[in-house]
Amino acid sequence: MPDSLLGGGDIRPTRQDAASTGARMPDSLLGGGTDRVAPAVRTLLISEIFPPQKGGSGRWFWEVYRRLPRADYVIAAGEHAGQERFDAGHDLHVVRLPLRMSEWGLRSRAGLAGYWRNFRRLGTLVRREQIGRIHCGRCLPEGVLAWCLRWRYGVPYGCFVHGEDVGTAVHSREHTFLVRRVLGGAERVFANSHNTAGLLRRRWGVGGDRLRVLHPGVDASRFLPAAPDAGLRRRLGWDARPVILTVGRLQRRKGQDQLIRALPRIRQAFPDVLYAVIGEGEQRAALGELVCELGLEQHVQFRGEASDEELIPCYQQCDVFVLPNREIAGDIEGFGMVLLEAQACGRAVVAGASGGTGETMRSPESGRLVPCEKPEPLAEALLELLGDAALRRRMGEVGRAWVETHFSWEALVRQAAALFQESGEFSDKIR
Repeated sequence: MPDSLLGGGDIRPTRQDAASTGARMPDSLLGGGTDRVAPAVRTLLISEIFPPQKGGSGRWFWEVYRRLPRADYVIAAGEHAGQERFDAGHDLHVVRLPLRMSEWGLRSRAGLAGYWRNFRRLGTLVRREQIGRIHCGRCLPEGVLAWCLRWRYGVPYGCFVHGEDVGTAVHSREHTFLVRRVLGGAERVFANSHNTAGLLRRRWGVGGDRLRVLHPGVDASRFLPAAPDAGLRRRLGWDARPVILTVGRLQRRKGQDQLIRALPRIRQAFPDVLYAVIGEGEQRAALGELVCELGLEQHVQFRGEASDEELIPCYQQCDVFVLPNREIAGDIEGFGMVLLEAQACGRAVVAGASGGTGETMRSPESGRLVPCEKPEPLAEALLELLGDAALRRRMGEVGRAWVETHFSWEALVRQAAALFQESGEFSDKIR
């Protein structure tokens, strides 16, 4: 770690800090000062992605931490244009910081400046709030900040891993170096699926007592089945057409392009089929061009971002929900919370047979897993489901029961609280 990141004077780590973690600190990083944070039990979550910013990980953290004791947790969340309105509606201890960084490496001036700026702000927060443990939302960049805070203040940290974050890091030597430092220094690593846990064992050497699986969940009291509503479908612009729905960021691994390519084949059996796409992202222009190229302007509806109030009726009224994910250069779908939400609303689901999506469903009873590297398997699965309303209904019923039993937030939060407490006990043993 460059000296310039940790700085000088009274904010440099001490030899006592290094000794307390059981790790060796390079002499070049050791400086004067012996101030340390007093023992405390408060935990700081650091996550750039947090509501109102859209994203599965942000929703996961919101649903978990809002159900934990208020006095025990502080959340350092990324800034967002709608944060004031959102934060006025809850009583969590949320501190907004400019955690979004254009560069995650340390070799660039922008990356180094971003880490330095947030390290200093987080250091102030750690001291002021008497933080005794840190949870970082990702390895990069939040994990690097937690790693620095551990060196400086001796505060142990746990790291959430989502699959795609460590999958894409291997394509950069610098990111690989940083991820190895973060994972190596974490007292606990929380994988969002067994698939992600397997990736951590195979590629990163993380295992044993430090690795735990903690699935995301769904609010089954809000995401509910509903009867077909002709008026609502008309307002959505769907009318009586068969509707395929996808919710997710518009990026290559989500596979919206493959479903668009599958539509000409589906149209042969269902001429008025409509593909509704909720989300925004870097692939929006490319997807629009593909729709025009294939002459599908009347068969694809881009709905943009949606609040839960807008999203839930779309889940409830669509005919089939699809997440056509695939792996792109190590970028995988680590889990797929939207698949839980769709099943909670009683919808049959289809997902790509890669990453951790298989853990979201009871396949093939509630959902189908198909390879989505090409459009043909996707088209065949959708032709089967669109042509059999009774099958879709049975799959929706199984899916609803499945998520109620295995993925309710109430059960998952109890598991999370136990794992977080276990982390503290583990930290006491290793320090």
